[in-house]
Amino acid sequence: MVKIGINEKSLPFDLNWFDKLNCAKSCGFSFVELSIDETDARMKRLDWNKEQRLNLVQDVFKSGVPIDTMMLSALRKFPLGSEDEDVYEKSFEICKKAILLAKDLGIRNIQIAGYDEYYEKKSLLTRENFIENLRRVVNFAAENQVMIAIETMDDKFINSIAKVREVKKDISSPWLQAYPDLGNISAWPENIPSQDLAEGLENIVSVHVKDTIKVTDNNPGKFKNVPFGEGDVEFFGLFKTLHRIGYNGTLTVEMWSEKSNNSVMLMHQAHDFILELLTKAKLVVDK
Repeated sequence: MVKIGINEKSLPFDLNWFDKLNCAKSCGFSFVELSIDETDARMKRLDWNKEQRLNLVQDVFKSGVPIDTMMLSALRKFPLGSEDEDVYEKSFEICKKAILLAKDLGIRNIQIAGYDEYYEKKSLLTRENFIENLRRVVNFAAENQVMIAIETMDDKFINSIAKVREVKKDISSPWLQAYPDLGNISAWPENIPSQDLAEGLENIVSVHVKDTIKVTDNNPGKFKNVPFGEGDVEFFGLFKTLHRIGYNGTLTVEMWSEKSNNSVMLMHQAHDFILELLTKAKLVVDK
């Protein structure tokens, strides 16, 4: 059985949290994914006081819609593998704050982007720093019983579950797992998405659902803002794969429509598109 959730960046930007949660529910979604991105406003959430945290917990209880996962995309600006010692330490502090916030809000799973470096040059050192710093993060997460899940990315550094499993050889912990993005693993020509999912099942703790356009020799691909059904992702086949391998868990619809005038309509359309294909693939959806 699977649950369909939606990322916060799909929801109307100006709504308060209680209304965001209810909006997600009205569009058919079972949970919301909290965004901690690079913006100052969202990074300030890491320093919420007890009252602010309690207010959101109360909104969750009143609405009946949990916040099951967190997207910690702030690490693009402060990457774990940075060669800059100050940035390296800042990224670890961000992760520690995110883990404690997740613990207070009842979030089970923090998604960390699989980048050693995003804006600056990659090197052997950035890879080694990433592994070293991620080990510190995972140890702190284990102490607090919060899952760290590496997302498969729009970057060759970690663009498959197989590459997450390679990282796990260096960091052996049940608190470090994979958060595959169906769009991202489908976009890279070297990947066989159904095989990647099947071989990586034991490490999958959540799945992102978005459409993408494939990378080719003449095209860098497109990893964001591709409307469902207009990209190259073979959703029906991938959902059949998830059914065949016995995946049970969450599916998080990912869009960037929060500042769109028709964000609610897009949410409804995305939900109906995904639900129809899940039903056809015989994946049972938990309402």
